[in-house]
Amino acid sequence: MIVKEEFLSKLRRFFALNLYEVKIWTALLSRGVSTAGELSDIANVPRSRSYDVLESLEKKGFVVMKLGKPIKYIAVAPTEVVERVKKNMQDEAIDRVKRLEELKTTDVLNELNVLHTQGVELVEPADLSGSLRGRHNLYSHLELTIRNAQQSVTIMTTPEGLMRKVEGLKPAFEKLSKKGVKIRIAAPLSKETKDAVKDISEVAEVRHTDSKARFCIVDGKELIFMVLDDKEVHPTYDIGIWVSTPFFANALENLFNTAWKTMKPAPFK
Repeated sequence: MIVKEEFLSKLRRFFALNLYEVKIWTALLSRGVSTAGELSDIANVPRSRSYDVLESLEKKGFVVMKLGKPIKYIAVAPTEVVERVKKNMQDEAIDRVKRLEELKTTDVLNELNVLHTQGVELVEPADLSGSLRGRHNLYSHLELTIRNAQQSVTIMTTPEGLMRKVEGLKPAFEKLSKKGVKIRIAAPLSKETKDAVKDISEVAEVRHTDSKARFCIVDGKELIFMVLDDKEVHPTYDIGIWVSTPFFANALENLFNTAWKTMKPAPFK
């Protein structure tokens, strides 16, 4: 049986299987019912591994073992497999979330926080920096950084960046606003950004600027800035730099404050 590598890769990604598992499973699907030895030959999987692989697939709900001699295996319909895998993933996710919630009430988290606090005190300021590759990673780190804000969040972005931040970070902004954190956003505003401005205006002050820049300053201490124009780069290749440096972050915020006074308030409210 010949199955394209691209197809096997898709199955591995969708169903979270290893290479031997997808090979044995697709081989069984092509036969309906078969023995471990036959599947090993068809799928080109070592016989010493085929029984372990089939046992794993049985536990995951992909196959059913048929009693008798020799032992045979029956393929479960793919539509049923999808439902089983989905349910297993949901159950696993719920279990993991429950365990993480329980972690908050244990001494483990306190010990981890102590380790982190003591560790940060030993770190050189120059080491508190990093490169962030890919827009998903950028926004994950951006959310993490602003979530810890105590006083202020200052953002300068593009029209597209403004709409992305309102869509993805609004819940974080709302929590910060309730804590009294001052949120300011500067961006080139247009008709396209009208709805985004309205959506965020209750928790953040938005003003128009003609300048093109992409950065975020938190509490005048931490800075994340993007080095590329988001119009000219694919999200996968977007790059940002994170630095924890009060000296530079505070200096940049002072420059922003000067420019902020000249910016026009958002016309769409």
